Amino acid sequence: MPGKLVVVATPIGNLEDLSPRARAAFESADLVACEDTRRTGRLLAHLGIKRRLLSLHEHNERARVPQVLEALEQGQTVALVSDAGTPLLSDPGFILTREAAARGIRIEPIPGASAALAALVVSGLPPHPFTFAGFPPPKSGKRRRFYARFAELGHTLILFESPHRLLGSLDDALAVLGDRPAAIGRELTKLHEEVLRGTLSELAAELGARPALKGEFVIVVGSEKPV
Repeated sequence: MPGKLVVVATPIGNLEDLSPRARAAFESADLVACEDTRRTGRLLAHLGIKRRLLSLHEHNERARVPQVLEALEQGQTVALVSDAGTPLLSDPGFILTREAAARGIRIEPIPGASAALAALVVSGLPPHPFTFAGFPPPKSGKRRRFYARFAELGHTLILFESPHRLLGSLDDALAVLGDRPAAIGRELTKLHEEVLRGTLSELAAELGARPALKGEFVIVVGSEKPV
């Protein structure tokens, strides 16, 4: 009998957010395929669990998939995790799950933390319909074309952004989408958690006045067009 691929959501900051089912999935796994073996190793050490770890990240996923599929076809249980949150959402795992599904291998979700949903529910913006768009392109020209794809959608838009590109991304969103209501979540569930709300121009001004931007950011942009 083939094994099982278990897609496990892990905490995005607060370790108390790990579910009992996620812990049980680690305990029953023969192999843990993870984005960073060091980071997942620390999580498992915190839980008092020792398991065989295999790195599976954006640079090696295609090369690793045959090895993981072989383990699954031998009847093993493989837990798939990213560094934080739900795998596949701007994280590795899609190629593996697609190939496992094509082979009829059972895929079981263990839901849990998601930075995108955490930011959405505290944003004060309409929760549905929404579109999660991941990370915008790093360069302004492509980034503006990226935002233009969503200008007429009428959905709340959720994005991830890095600290060093955040201000440029806000400026491009403002130029393309107009001065829409928005919210930014920083370091969600962590010690220095912060949620900022306002228009895109207000948020850009507030964050631009800070001496430095640190942490992990989620941008939520409302669908309302400015008058």
